[in-house]
Amino acid sequence: MLFAFTEDQAAITEAARGMLIESCTPADLRRLLANGEAIDKTRWQTIIDMGLLGICAPEDKGGLGLSLIDFVGIAEAAGYVALPEPLIEMAGVVVPLLASLDDKGWLARVLAGEIVAVGHPANPLVSEADGAAAFVLSSGDDLHLVERDAVTLTRVDSFDPFRRLFCADWAPSAATHVNGGWRQTAQRGAVLAAAQMLGLGQRCVDIAVAYAKDRHQFGKPIGCYQAVKHLLADAQVKIEFARPVVHAAAIELPLGSPAAKARVAHAKLAAAEAADLAARTAVQVHGAMGMTWEVDVHFFLKRALALKTAWGTPAMHMAQVIDRMTALPTGPEHTFAASFEHG
Repeated sequence: MLFAFTEDQAAITEAARGMLIESCTPADLRRLLANGEAIDKTRWQTIIDMGLLGICAPEDKGGLGLSLIDFVGIAEAAGYVALPEPLIEMAGVVVPLLASLDDKGWLARVLAGEIVAVGHPANPLVSEADGAAAFVLSSGDDLHLVERDAVTLTRVDSFDPFRRLFCADWAPSAATHVNGGWRQTAQRGAVLAAAQMLGLGQRCVDIAVAYAKDRHQFGKPIGCYQAVKHLLADAQVKIEFARPVVHAAAIELPLGSPAAKARVAHAKLAAAEAADLAARTAVQVHGAMGMTWEVDVHFFLKRALALKTAWGTPAMHMAQVIDRMTALPTGPEHTFAASFEHG
């Protein structure tokens, strides 16, 4: 059995990754912070022009009709650059959700670049809300599509300066009610957060490796010393072991089974641990400088810590994994969630 991305999947990911790496550098992040800007309008327009927002939208609604596994590499690339624009939230979470609802025309508006923020019960606060033109919010089991002027926002401090969080006050009504439910929104969000954390962890390792080659002590680059090599190797191994779990979660999610849900939880846990180790390792390799604003590592460390609790806390995901381990058979023949679909 071959486990690999197709040429088309690899080409789409590589095109997006190249654009993001070229346009979203640490210097660009610092420029946005200095100017108090949340979004680089030029980069956001490029994202729209490349059709990235419509990758997971149905073809009959103006999208490419691709699946989560087709998008997971782009999510990892967005994590690699700590992308401040909400590409992953819009294309990977909001667009599939709106496509399943009576979207009142908002799906087309999102594909054109407008932002719809999501107030899912898995997240106590709403992210990117200040730039949103509308919100999908829940009242009990009902979903409501609420326009911006009907919502009062209160800013809440965030560890990540690019992850703007808000409390949203609003009143449900018959006019805002839309048919449909959250379906797999939380699971999609968790898989894509995991993919971003893979990218964040990889960027931390790459930054630390570059520094270890450049920084000299006792006449040699510090990367020559085993103590530094082992730290970086352990972090890279953690990422390599987490990556296939994230990919498996993306491809198994549509099954909707308890085993598939546990795979999502496992992916989030594994990616969070990998990103956490990579970020802490990068800080340590940089020595005392690693904790300072001047070193770029802090952008990726903060995003990794923020995503760790997005779309479910580690405790919630651990409970999901334990439920699967205690309720379903284990062993090599039950490695994949699809094995339960065929008895």
